[in-house]
Amino acid sequence: MEQQRNEATERLLSRQGHPNLVYNEENGGVGVGDEGLVTVSNFTSILGLSTLTAACITFGFGCAIGYSSPTQSSIMEDMGLSVAEFSLFGSILSIGSLIGAAISGKITDLFGRKMTMWILNLFYIGGWLAIAFTKAPSLLNLGRLSLGFTNGISNYLASIYVAEITTKNVRGRFTIIVQLLTGWGASFMFVVGSFVHWRTLALLATIPGLLQLLLLFFIPESPQWLAKVGREKELEAALLCLRGDKADISHEATEIKDYVESLKSFSSEGILDIFQKQYVRPLLTVAGVLVLMNLGGINALAYYSGAIFVSAGVSSMVGLITVAATQTVIGILGATLIDKLGRRPLLLVSSAGLCFSSFLTGVSFFLKDFNWWDQGSPIVAFIGVLMYMGSYALGGVLPLLLLSELFPINVKGSAGSICNLMGNFTGWLVAYYFNFLIEWSSTGIFFIFSAFSFANFILTATMVPETKGRTVEEIRASITHSSD
Repeated sequence: MEQQRNEATERLLSRQGHPNLVYNEENGGVGVGDEGLVTVSNFTSILGLSTLTAACITFGFGCAIGYSSPTQSSIMEDMGLSVAEFSLFGSILSIGSLIGAAISGKITDLFGRKMTMWILNLFYIGGWLAIAFTKAPSLLNLGRLSLGFTNGISNYLASIYVAEITTKNVRGRFTIIVQLLTGWGASFMFVVGSFVHWRTLALLATIPGLLQLLLLFFIPESPQWLAKVGREKELEAALLCLRGDKADISHEATEIKDYVESLKSFSSEGILDIFQKQYVRPLLTVAGVLVLMNLGGINALAYYSGAIFVSAGVSSMVGLITVAATQTVIGILGATLIDKLGRRPLLLVSSAGLCFSSFLTGVSFFLKDFNWWDQGSPIVAFIGVLMYMGSYALGGVLPLLLLSELFPINVKGSAGSICNLMGNFTGWLVAYYFNFLIEWSSTGIFFIFSAFSFANFILTATMVPETKGRTVEEIRASITHSSD
């Protein structure tokens, strides 16, 4: 079995420098030069539809994140909530995410990517309906908890599914476009929530889930998951569906089968398999980046940016609408650059931007506290928050993309559960305690966020590998090969 594993791995590694493989500029495919061109399209209508389906998940994720910011004052008034009670409502999303994150990898491995989407929609739509029709704070929190459970799984699921259905030439671009919808979902909440009642906003947020329910009838399952569970005929049918009926998918199908086969000889798919030598470095890297990014304050600014603007002396409506526009522009820029510049450079720029913008926001509150430059401090805070949200839109998805690329399918579930659990736990800490910490020292909390973002920059510079332009199987085969 060990010999079979090594032979399969060597075949994958040898393909990285295959002399006959050529790139077809006309249709973005891969070909075999001397033996006849084999075209595999980078984009088909079904691939676009499948990506849109995954995007519905992340748009809903953004809706849940952005909901509390424009609705804070009206919910507190209508439901008679104190600051502590609303902090619980805001942060309980992260508690639900913790529960979802703990099982995210295993549930997607057990039921498959597509079936998991069906299941999550029950929790997603049910959560929003509970919030929209609640008469008591307990049901309000229960609905938010249900949305958090959905978020804990869906953010991981969307990245994994898109990475597994796309080709290496567009994998990064498609993944970041899907995750860009998280920012658009939050932006939708920011903008629309400034004009409609919070109950109406909750009903509008069910639309992504309802749309996804319709689209799920027309998309295929992940080819890698089908190979993992031994459904080879369905694997080839899924690849033909994604690449086009006339595409020659034999090379890609064989590559997926070879790599899945190579994993069977040394893994029983237990949770402890992720702690094998070859996975320790990527596990520490991805988990570290996720933890530090969350400790850098993203949940605080996403959940309470409206209150932050008011505290800094800026109109919450103007601030939230501008944040929405900024996230959209920067997110589109990131999508166009990721497969050209690579993952690592964008993550470095994003981390540096988060560090500087947090520091700038802290400086604005410092000036405000001492009544220095009263006219200018709100402008500094406004610029700082915009830079922060823009920096996150540029690189916030990249840790999840790395998670989908660095781990093979036999341990991807365990890695996803561990990394998501750690990221969501630190996200909950920030979300729950932020309202108390900003009362303690609005300047100090943003300086702390800046310090964690700086640590993330150092971690990225020293530990994060570049995965641009390589197939998922090639990346994992090289990691396995180098550790032998």
